[in-house]
Amino acid sequence: MHLPVRDVAAALPFYETVLGFRVLSRSDTPHNSAVLARDQVQIGLAESGGDPTQDGCAFHVKNLESLLAEFKASGLHKDRSELDVERHDGVAWKAFYVVAPDGLCYWFGEREAG
Repeated sequence: MHLPVRDVAAALPFYETVLGFRVLSRSDTPHNSAVLARDQVQIGLAESGGDPTQDGCAFHVKNLESLLAEFKASGLHKDRSELDVERHDGVAWKAFYVVAPDGLCYWFGEREAG
């Protein structure tokens, strides 16, 4: 719930504008942090001193292609291939990754039928 970022205030515009989260709350104790929500999902960002390039989160979603199109329409630029198929524990997932400007990596995946 406390994903590390160097600067919460600087990170928030990407999460709100591109990923469609909204800020539920902010705090400055014990360090600057924010709780964000989108649909039924909540994440927390915190200036905890952790390395954002070594952390991230996975989201299991429905309508993966629509979500990617929404992110792109909101300003997401992707350098890698947009959608990949990955296998985890014998299950096939369509997936894409987003690396936020703060360095956190997010995996968005939809279980393939079958």
